[in-house]
Amino acid sequence: MLTNLESQLKQQNAADKLDQVLAEIPRVREDLGFIPLVTPTSQIVGTQAVLNVLTGERYKTIAKETAGILKGEYGRTPAPVNAALQARVLEGAEPVTCRPADLL
Repeated sequence: MLTNLESQLKQQNAADKLDQVLAEIPRVREDLGFIPLVTPTSQIVGTQAVLNVLTGERYKTIAKETAGILKGEYGRTPAPVNAALQARVLEGAEPVTCRPADLL
């Protein structure tokens, strides 16, 4: 995860923002229902933290994968997700509450 973060920041000429991104990761993880930091969710949390820091505004840009977690496409989260953020992503739709694979 750390290597990917460093790489993303270097590509954006923002390697100096690593400490800010590392501080943002627990906040993003909380917003996403304390999902475990294992692949692929660790990469999703890390990428969203990078976006939040680089844009200067939390969730100004929401990654497709972050939206997927908020929609329930990755399954149930260990804790509730940020309700306001979820409502913004769902735009009036209902979240997935069944086993996501059952929708295939």
